[in-house]
Amino acid sequence: MIISASRRTDVPMYYADWLFNRIRAGYAYVRNPVNPRQVSRVSLEPEAVDGIVFWTKNPAPMLDRLDALKEYMYYFQFTLTSYGQDVERHIPHKGKGVIPAFQRLSDSIGPQRVIWRYDPIFLSPGYPLEYHIRWFEILARKLAPYTRKCIVSFLDFYRDTARNMAPLAIRPWEGEQRQTLARALAQIARSHNLTLESCAEDIPLEEYGIRRARCVDGDLLGQLLGRPLAVGKDKNQRLACGCAQSVDIGAYHSCPGGCLYCYANRSPGLALANRARHDPAGPLLLGQLGPEDKVTQREITSRSREQTKLDL
Repeated sequence: MIISASRRTDVPMYYADWLFNRIRAGYAYVRNPVNPRQVSRVSLEPEAVDGIVFWTKNPAPMLDRLDALKEYMYYFQFTLTSYGQDVERHIPHKGKGVIPAFQRLSDSIGPQRVIWRYDPIFLSPGYPLEYHIRWFEILARKLAPYTRKCIVSFLDFYRDTARNMAPLAIRPWEGEQRQTLARALAQIARSHNLTLESCAEDIPLEEYGIRRARCVDGDLLGQLLGRPLAVGKDKNQRLACGCAQSVDIGAYHSCPGGCLYCYANRSPGLALANRARHDPAGPLLLGQLGPEDKVTQREITSRSREQTKLDL
């Protein structure tokens, strides 16, 4: 199986100690986000894991401990935007902290395994279309030697994101603005030998040379592993999402990053309250098992054509 760590929270930045403890233990408990009393025991034994996809804005807490992952294949989805702390409130300084971490990670594991995400893109008085074009060029120039691909997406409004982003005075996309921006970003990407892909977009961008992304990419993991993975599309994601099936070991409403556009946090206050319930030594990312919780062993089927395992 493929482990996602995590669409729900930034595990590398805020929960790295927990992650490495779970790697050593060989399993993690994961609450069902719809029915929290249902808890899955997910094997993290190397023979059960075909690959890990890490999602982060800053992997610095992991960089000195990557040797602990030597028995696993993995890659990073690394979000690095041009927004300031009015949008990404608790993300470190890009020039002094995040860009050097991106470069160091790539030097450690190779540019094919560090995928740059410039997303989500939105327009506001402080972040007009011209701003994104200018800063995408600046970032592409700095990051191109350290990655092979960039994934972009346009902001999707959910109830919580609309409320959290109200102070920014977000402007709706008008006319051909998205196409104009896509065309400009594609030209910049080509000039730096970067492949540009779009994440779960319902508008066609192929005419600009922008392919549809598979952020959890079974083909990429198969190439890195040197053996094919028989993995299907993740039916739990949006219709336009091309991701392969994966098991997410994170938890919603737990990321202290304070990014106003985040779909996985109801509010910054709730995220901080949940963070206070975190025990790095515990099997759950948040809190402890209760008497009403039901733990179920999750059946683990490797997608590699070489092996199958039942987690007991």
